[in-house]
Amino acid sequence: MPLQHELDSILKLDQRYREALSIYSDKTADSLAAAYHVSKENVSSYLWQLQTKADSSNLLRIREIIQQYGYPGKTLVDSPANESACMVIQHSNVIDQFLALIKTAAEQKELPFHLYAMMLDRSLMYNGKPQVYGTQGKGFQALDSVTGKKSFQLIIWPVQEAATVNERRKAAGFKDTIEANAKRLGITYTPLTIEQVHKMQGKKE
Repeated sequence: MPLQHELDSILKLDQRYREALSIYSDKTADSLAAAYHVSKENVSSYLWQLQTKADSSNLLRIREIIQQYGYPGKTLVDSPANESACMVIQHSNVIDQFLALIKTAAEQKELPFHLYAMMLDRSLMYNGKPQVYGTQGKGFQALDSVTGKKSFQLIIWPVQEAATVNERRKAAGFKDTIEANAKRLGITYTPLTIEQVHKMQGKKE
């Protein structure tokens, strides 16, 4: 089916440069620089430039597909093509425009529910609210209230009803706990509130 093949290609493009960035390190910088014909110092910014361009074109096409077909789910395009539109929207700045559509697709089993859960968490984080499933991490410059110095901190964004988050994760289809997910992201999980994060960021309530 042409649409299925197109969505498969869009999904691959959505991940292409992110996968390269995920392995970027001092050890891989030389090989990535050679592969993309750029200087070692510019590898990361160049890959993000390519990914941003791909994300923009992907989103334009996904909008057209949704306008024509509704959400292109499993019934229409099978798996994993049914994940394509969700992933493109997840990596956009217009999540809230499509969140209800993604929720409906997930509830109708046209899309794995955990992908909607991740999008919901990201929307809540972007809007400064506690997430539900603990899928989203965030990095920022934290202010030491004693010394006044700043240092980079990487946290799991605050979770509502944190004591029961792993029950919600399991129900949503996640195979790992919030602690294990944090470790995968290089974070030691510590439950935080929005107020605590604001304090870490030096914001005044």
